[in-house]
Amino acid sequence: MRILKQSLLALVLSSPAILSAQTAIKGTVQDSANNTVLAGADVSNITTGESTVSDEKGNFTLEANDGDIIVISFFGYDDQEITFAGQTQLQLRMSKTTENLKEVVVIGYGTAKKEDVTGSVNQLNSEDFNKGSITSAQELMTGKIAGVVVTSAGGAPGDGQNIIIRGNSSLSLNSQPLYVVDGVPLSEVNIGGSRNPLDFLNPNDIETMTILKDASATAIYGSRAANGVVMVTTKKGKGKKFRFNYNSITSIYQPEGYIDVMNADQFRELVKSVGTADEISRLGNANTDWQKEIYRTAVGFDHNFSATGNIGGKMPSRFSISNTDQDGILKGDNINRTTASMNLSPSFLDDHLKFELNARGSYIENQFANRGAIGAALEYDPTQPVYSGANIFGGYHTWMDGSVKHNLAPTNPVALINENRDTSEVRRFVGNAKMDYKLHFLPSVTATVNVGYDISNANGRNVTTANMPNSSLTWDGSKTTFSAQFYNKLFDAYLTFNKDFGQHGLTVVGGYSYQYFNTYNTNYDSELEQQGSDQFTFVDRDHYSLLSYFGRLNYNFDNRYILTATMRADASSKLSHDNQWGYFPSAAIAWNISKEEFLKGSSVVNDLKLRVGYGKVGNVNGLGNFQFLTRYQGSESTAYYQFGSTFYQTYRPQPFNGDLKWEISSTLNAGIDYSLFKNRIYGTLDVYKKKTSDLIASVYVDPFTNFGNMIDKNIGDMENKGIEFSINADIVKTKDFDWSFGYNIAFNDNKIVNLPTDNLTGGIDGGTGNNIQIQREGDEPFSFYVYKQIYDANGKPIEGAYEDLNNDGIINEKDRYIHKSPFAKVTMGFNTFFRYKNWDLSATARANIGNYAYNNMASSKGYSKKATGNGQNYLSNVLSSYYNTGFTSITETNLLSDHFIEDASFFRIDNITLGYNLKQAIKGLDIRLYGAVQNVAVFTNYSGLDPEIYRGIDNSFYPRPRTYVFGLNVNF
Repeated sequence: MRILKQSLLALVLSSPAILSAQTAIKGTVQDSANNTVLAGADVSNITTGESTVSDEKGNFTLEANDGDIIVISFFGYDDQEITFAGQTQLQLRMSKTTENLKEVVVIGYGTAKKEDVTGSVNQLNSEDFNKGSITSAQELMTGKIAGVVVTSAGGAPGDGQNIIIRGNSSLSLNSQPLYVVDGVPLSEVNIGGSRNPLDFLNPNDIETMTILKDASATAIYGSRAANGVVMVTTKKGKGKKFRFNYNSITSIYQPEGYIDVMNADQFRELVKSVGTADEISRLGNANTDWQKEIYRTAVGFDHNFSATGNIGGKMPSRFSISNTDQDGILKGDNINRTTASMNLSPSFLDDHLKFELNARGSYIENQFANRGAIGAALEYDPTQPVYSGANIFGGYHTWMDGSVKHNLAPTNPVALINENRDTSEVRRFVGNAKMDYKLHFLPSVTATVNVGYDISNANGRNVTTANMPNSSLTWDGSKTTFSAQFYNKLFDAYLTFNKDFGQHGLTVVGGYSYQYFNTYNTNYDSELEQQGSDQFTFVDRDHYSLLSYFGRLNYNFDNRYILTATMRADASSKLSHDNQWGYFPSAAIAWNISKEEFLKGSSVVNDLKLRVGYGKVGNVNGLGNFQFLTRYQGSESTAYYQFGSTFYQTYRPQPFNGDLKWEISSTLNAGIDYSLFKNRIYGTLDVYKKKTSDLIASVYVDPFTNFGNMIDKNIGDMENKGIEFSINADIVKTKDFDWSFGYNIAFNDNKIVNLPTDNLTGGIDGGTGNNIQIQREGDEPFSFYVYKQIYDANGKPIEGAYEDLNNDGIINEKDRYIHKSPFAKVTMGFNTFFRYKNWDLSATARANIGNYAYNNMASSKGYSKKATGNGQNYLSNVLSSYYNTGFTSITETNLLSDHFIEDASFFRIDNITLGYNLKQAIKGLDIRLYGAVQNVAVFTNYSGLDPEIYRGIDNSFYPRPRTYVFGLNVNF
């Protein structure tokens, strides 16, 4: 009996444990399209909080009770949620989000399923980004999107990128797109001391970049969206436990080539053939390659660490820190950037109240190499040594005029590098707090408040030592300093109504936005102080603001027919009260043809959508503040007014125009989104026509009608029209082998259709006040404006011989004509990806066709009299292009000859990357090793160093290096 009681007691006490005993689940995670295993997928029991990760074979083990909720997530795939019902074996098949048109894309003041988007919108996620050593965020999308042309400003570390979306839209204002980072629109102003408006942003922190191209997509941003919008969304917290990532990159940068100048022997031969005995006697005995003296093989290091997960199971979080230390190939160039970011996404009240807190800070130390050395290295006499020890300037070889440097002679390039130190420190914080509250009493309505703050400050100094060769008798070195502060404050408040009524879906957004920008700059110049000027310190304060109201309506019927209408009203402080407000409407419709009965179940067409839209956006980006008011400027110290024995500074009014108003761009766009053969082939086709009216340009005014001879004025119209096409194909997708390919092409025709007066632009080297480009009605903006060269029977240009195009017997300004454009008519991008088991290989390339460049290097440095200093007491090297022309003198007509306008079409292989993946190298640890080459090769007929020159004037361009990359990526 005692034994029976003890047994019953044990049974009773153990029954809760028996009832709650968990079942061990074993399972496999696979890609639903090709049965490829997914290693590293997160498998979480959100009921108990336990989680695991699938191994290299896609297998996992997890314990669960009946009724527990199991969630499986893997980047790039739709999350899958199941309710455990006693299964002991699970085979989970996940669908890749990016394989169809159902992915969620970021749009202004919200998100939308791609199948519901009516405008021209392209989104890249982190899997699509360019690989390798990426310092600037804009580099991530180079060549990836049709109609989006990304051109680096040069090869310096951290240099900015010029982005043109669907051609130029303005003659004088900013043509760059609006950048919006986590809902905070950035200013078009780049703070002093900074290389790039996005240099505060670590590219490894970016989740997606969404490009809004047509007015239907951009009109919600109104006055700042005339050049398109680039929306940057950073990575956020996810999952139930923390995952960590460490990424390390070591890069080696090498000069890809050098400008073709005469070597020492060639230069001696030239001087002996054209020089006098006195000039020949100046030749030295050295053989100096000045370009090799200023360039180097450089090294860069990049370290990134991030933690992504959930704090206490209630607060999705992500934290990151990174450091980039990169030298430039020009000696003395360096950027050292440290960034840190935080994202918190808590939710309360059963997800009715959601917060998103983003904060990122950066500290950047810049060392700017003296870029004047680039041009000096082309000109300095190669027969002279770097050091001669024969002068007071630190022993650097210097062309002297008595006891000072010859004023017209080039400066020793090595001295320019060594004796100048230009540095700056830039601190920046960009953060925002966003609150979404789904009303309890009306859950179809969400109230959103977004507060953003962007603050920067920079300090810099440029110090030149007394050893720098100089033409001043009192030269004792110089120092200039600056400090700059910038503030960007944002307040958004809007309501979103979202509800389905049977087959009808309706989303309405309406709100208010206010943004305020303030700058404060101080500059100091020691030379002005030494000269006795009281203007050695200069203080500049500026500010402007933007007040906006906006609204958007989306109507969806049966997921087949979609209507979008937007309106934004903007008031800018840059314009007078009479013209301050601009109204920017848009409307678009879309038809999801694949939802129709005649295509449902098609084995060929998975998704097919037709889009048509029209809208207007404005532009005053880059316009000076308060030009509608009379402003006063202090006179220079050399123009003081003498009264008795005292000199007084005077103030003069600056030109003004109270009639300035918005530039307005109107765009008509028609497009098709398609996905075929089980989503293995997908892409877009767009046709557009964009007209910009009331262009702002500088024009001459009648004498005595204003306080200057030129003012900014709304005077013209411009038109862009084009076609864009992209196709992506998953050619092979098997367990062991993948091969995908992407291609995009864009055609753009850009013309000025109305401009009452010609405007010369495009200043060049080699003379004073010479411009090589023109804005003229009926032609492309920034077209080259040149003389028509006459050639001899052997095809060699005849110096001074140009066609008399107006037949008046005189060669003068009236004989110049428009010849070619710096902008490509056709742009293309290519990318491909191969994977065999754990190995992968990817490559990206681009092509520009129909773009031309003005070789200002050859035109200003390729004539024989330059070798002998144009009769002065020094020698100067000559470009090897002299052998093609035989030109002896630099004249205005020679400088402006169409001989120097060259076809700069090119095909560039941007990147080749080879990687090896060790999935679950140790339990819970994934390792990727990779190597890459960037700027692999360029194929072109252009005779200069690089055909890819923004706006087409090749003058002292900082060469883009070839980069060798070695990387390690660890996930655990």
